[in-house]
Amino acid sequence: MTAPKMIFVNLPVRDLEASKAFFAALGYGFNPQFTDHNAACMVVSDSIFVMLLVEPFFKGFTNKPLCDARSRTEVITCLSADSHAEVDRLVDAALAAGASEPMPARDLGFMYQRGFQDLDGHLWEIAHMDGEPG
Repeated sequence: MTAPKMIFVNLPVRDLEASKAFFAALGYGFNPQFTDHNAACMVVSDSIFVMLLVEPFFKGFTNKPLCDARSRTEVITCLSADSHAEVDRLVDAALAAGASEPMPARDLGFMYQRGFQDLDGHLWEIAHMDGEPG
């Protein structure tokens, strides 16, 4: 039997403590085993983790220049939610913690989604799927 697959999203951040406080306000916890002054391991689920890495530490993993997510988009990370209300709760918590909402909510009938831009400009979408696309 093989171990379940996991995903680790690595994001550069300018201020690790501010980023940890921001995501804690959304209800996420951190694995202290993989958290120090350079990185924080945010636990999204049993198999999804976001590594918040201070920019100088992040740069040690690539030879390419970092993208300034406040002015350019490199990726949009989308997380699922259990309900329409959970989408709103999570995005509203992000907004209250200092995020901005770059696009209006979209209700496609089978899917409801909203998004936010975090403190470092990274784009996140939260989506609830209820049915099949038409």
